[in-house]
Amino acid sequence: MNMVRTAMLLAFMTALFMAIGFMIGGTGGMMIALVIAALMNLFSYWNADKMVLRMHHAVEVNAATAPEYYGIVRQLAERAELPMPKVYLIKNDQPNAFATGRNPQNAAVAATTGLLARLSHEEVAGVMAHELAHVKHRDTLTMTITATLAGAITMLANFAFFFRGGRNNPLGIVGVLAAMLLAPLAAAMVQMAVSRTREYSADRGGAEICGNPLWLASALGKIAGGTRKIVNEDAERNPATAHMFIINPLSGQRMDGLFSTHPATENRIAALRDMAGEFNRAARPEPARPSRRHGGDRGGESGPWGRNPGRQTPKGPWS
Repeated sequence: MNMVRTAMLLAFMTALFMAIGFMIGGTGGMMIALVIAALMNLFSYWNADKMVLRMHHAVEVNAATAPEYYGIVRQLAERAELPMPKVYLIKNDQPNAFATGRNPQNAAVAATTGLLARLSHEEVAGVMAHELAHVKHRDTLTMTITATLAGAITMLANFAFFFRGGRNNPLGIVGVLAAMLLAPLAAAMVQMAVSRTREYSADRGGAEICGNPLWLASALGKIAGGTRKIVNEDAERNPATAHMFIINPLSGQRMDGLFSTHPATENRIAALRDMAGEFNRAARPEPARPSRRHGGDRGGESGPWGRNPGRQTPKGPWS
């Protein structure tokens, strides 16, 4: 159902783009905006993962530098039958995580130090399973397509100032003004709706990968509480990346409203708890608890960054 809903939203955005483009600049203006937007987003498609990771100062880790975190991702990738993604760590106190990459063969997952410090081993597994579900569903590609269409619609609205409406524009200057004001708003709403739909699908897919929906449900509650209290400065400077995170990292987003990039956390947790009941009724085998021994002896490191004997050992599963 979520796939059908996503397809319908993309079809609506395409129709909106075609209608607004013809109204504002005729076929010529429509084609110019489409070509420019496609070129911009083609570049983003091949380079967006590197750009986003750089924006958030992510550092790549491996089994030696972050054995427990890396081991969880490796186990879950095997369970999901996915290629091992690159694993990144973001030095940020706000608990959060995201996935990026144009396909499963070129994917990356990233988590903040705040997430690893505040969540249990099982909760981290639930979060990373959610991100791997995004990779498996190719959600980054879906969001690139929506960004392309949204960008093209916004560009057409900007062209309205120069074209002043095509000859076949039945609404005259009123239609041009309406397009300038309403088209970008409608495109943004559809883009946010697609993002919210994909989050529900990734929640379900992540629960299936890790084997226990309650791990992710518990994690979402803790992450939502952390994002309300801790400001993510990098995310505030780059709000266009907000839809990538498991919970909206921007301040002031507390409802499943019209302009939210994510569903309400309470709704997601309720859906996961319902899913846990489904799992119990289906009498699935005991979920594979992520091993804490992946990566071997940690040799006294004080966190996911590796050895640091000068620091006091923090509380949590990474100590």
